[in-house]
Amino acid sequence: MAIEILKEKCIGCGLCFKSCPYDAFEFEPYDGNKAGKIAKVNAKCSFCNQCLTACKFGAIKEKAQEAAVDLSAYKNVWVFAEQRDGKLMNVALELIGEGYRLAKEISEDTKVCALLVGDGIDHLAEECFAYGAEAVYMIQDPLLKNFTTDGYTKVIKQAIDEYKPEIVLYGATHIGRDLAPRIAARCNTGLTADCTRLDVKVSSYIDFAKKNTTLDTSTLDPDDPSTGIKQTRPAFGGNLMATIICPKTRPQMSTVRPGVMQKRDKVEGATGEVINVKPEITAADIRTQIVEIVKSAKELVSLTDAEIICSGGRGLGDASGFELIQKFADKVGGVVGSSRAAVDAGWIDHSHQVGQTGTTVKPKIYFACGISGAIQHLAGMQTSDIIVAINKDADAPIMEIADYAIVGDLYKVIPAIIDEWDNAEKMYDASTK
Repeated sequence: MAIEILKEKCIGCGLCFKSCPYDAFEFEPYDGNKAGKIAKVNAKCSFCNQCLTACKFGAIKEKAQEAAVDLSAYKNVWVFAEQRDGKLMNVALELIGEGYRLAKEISEDTKVCALLVGDGIDHLAEECFAYGAEAVYMIQDPLLKNFTTDGYTKVIKQAIDEYKPEIVLYGATHIGRDLAPRIAARCNTGLTADCTRLDVKVSSYIDFAKKNTTLDTSTLDPDDPSTGIKQTRPAFGGNLMATIICPKTRPQMSTVRPGVMQKRDKVEGATGEVINVKPEITAADIRTQIVEIVKSAKELVSLTDAEIICSGGRGLGDASGFELIQKFADKVGGVVGSSRAAVDAGWIDHSHQVGQTGTTVKPKIYFACGISGAIQHLAGMQTSDIIVAINKDADAPIMEIADYAIVGDLYKVIPAIIDEWDNAEKMYDASTK
């Protein structure tokens, strides 16, 4: 999209100047009105559309741009390898694995590349290579040591313009959700948020479709050189899954929920190419200043990394029920999760919430205690390796997807499981003596 000034209506009043947060307006001479000047949009415009309602004379309108994009000029899969304090986020490693799969499905020549932004982070390249990255684009500068939206957006946009990746993946973290839409807007491309699945749709699909008589080939272009990805995400409150494509612009961009994709097995000593990208950035480009970083003193819940999660829901009855869930989690070596209903009731902090509006998880074992299984909750945990549901209602939705469904009072079932766990530990100790 673009902003267009209607010269015959602009009176040079300057109202648009005041409404623009990016200083994207300036005056240019014009003899068609009394003021002798009209507003002009410069390169700082981010198409936020604040000016559309500010103009009282209808002199500003939104204009669609059909920019011709050479899709064949774009190649490779990039993964924004998010790091904090010199440590890679787990979702970055998951996405490198997913990016590797996508790259090899596109072609053998397509590479998965990690994009590292920060300062003093050379050591992270080795970890990216170990989990499947074939190249690492390294952007370092003292101004990028801590994340700022302005700084990261500018340098990543510069790198995309120079190297033209076909696909860029971000983790759907607080940083990823802040960064990805800004970069997508500046690249004039689309973004699919909170994806749970990615698939490749390449031009070879045309040949496959022609062989498969059940598929409609009338809309396929045999000369189309592009490689598309089908990006799937929950829609309408999780009641259906929408598959979205970006056929006309590049790069194709997605944010992907942590805990959804599978990490590749780590290969110690793996190497690859490191491309050092010199960023063009100054302190004036960053409108926010980090005065102090205060970390929460409370223990943070790492649901995405947990191998065992014990979650409680409305069936606990009240907040005191989480004391039993905590005891259960401590016994089996897990962490405490919860449903949205328990969080909304004020029984537990939001950091424990599992589901579409919480954290997407993929543990080895997921205990759902007193959770009925709303579709939003199921969307966030149904890929767990083993699901154990404990509920009084045998017809609860959670029971349908559970590997082990226990119908009963959780206040009787969980203590019984803890007792059996204790007995198993005693027997094991006795057998090892």
